[in-house]
Amino acid sequence: MSLPAFKLLRPRNIVDAVNYLAKYGKDIQILSGGTDLLPSMKQRLFTPPYLMDIRGIDEIQGIRVVPGAGVEIGALTTLSAIEDSSYIRSNYRVLHEAAITVASPILRNMGTIGGNICLDTRCAWYNQSLQWRRSCGFCIKKDGDLCHVAPGGKFCWAVFSGDTPPALLCLGAEVEIAGPSGIRCVQLRDFYTNTGDARMKMGADEMLTRIFLPEGFAGWRGSYQKLRVRGSIDYPLAGVAVALKKGAGPVEEARVAITAVNPAPLLVPGAEHALAGKRVDEHVATVVGELAAKIAKPLTTSALTPEYRREMIKVFARRAVLAAAL
Repeated sequence: MSLPAFKLLRPRNIVDAVNYLAKYGKDIQILSGGTDLLPSMKQRLFTPPYLMDIRGIDEIQGIRVVPGAGVEIGALTTLSAIEDSSYIRSNYRVLHEAAITVASPILRNMGTIGGNICLDTRCAWYNQSLQWRRSCGFCIKKDGDLCHVAPGGKFCWAVFSGDTPPALLCLGAEVEIAGPSGIRCVQLRDFYTNTGDARMKMGADEMLTRIFLPEGFAGWRGSYQKLRVRGSIDYPLAGVAVALKKGAGPVEEARVAITAVNPAPLLVPGAEHALAGKRVDEHVATVVGELAAKIAKPLTTSALTPEYRREMIKVFARRAVLAAAL
């Protein structure tokens, strides 16, 4: 499949990029790594008249340690750079584990952390060719008014399938967003809408520029567990991230988050209370698994059944808790 026609724009700084966004609005798409956008354009899910390549904006690339504050990660930082960072690996282990599971080494060399955070939601009825979608009458997310996953409703259940956002949720991440009105910062937990066809609380004239990880989460133990059909390349069909603040004794603080089973990555309510003050064992890990499965809402958006994916959320949450405690 070929790409549709478009005009390529190449801003060299954030101000120019935001000006382009303000000028062209919904007629423009942002290109960072392109690992998700370009295949979608070939499927005619997006046919923007303008494509803005932001890879020349140096100010939003790289990892910078800010003493007393934490870590600042530019939105254009590649996933392979996060994978290769000894600081991230030593201090924010759950993020490192999540990053190394994304796709394949070649795709991680291109894909960016900002792109992974802003990843489009996916569905077996949506991520298809134009001809395939036309034969089915399209769907709520693109060109239609029916959800094939839940035909009786008007809600889009396309799932968010990014690997790094659940890890970032466990680390209390904050994202910086640039727009015509200036810079604003949002807690990542408040960034997503949990709606498949309007996934982010970000305007068409705004762009994500940086991610901040608080210093207070440095040194937390972590683990990320991912279900996929193939051992590489594939998006997660269920994923669990766990981060624990723990010394030699009981868990002091904890966070658990899930991905790929809802229209947004979500923190698991009650998981911190199930873990705090406890010594991790099979029983405690099983309780966390039950809590994670309770908020997982997988439907028939992928090749695997909803029942299996919900069960694997339970299994992977238990495994991730045990692995993080080691």
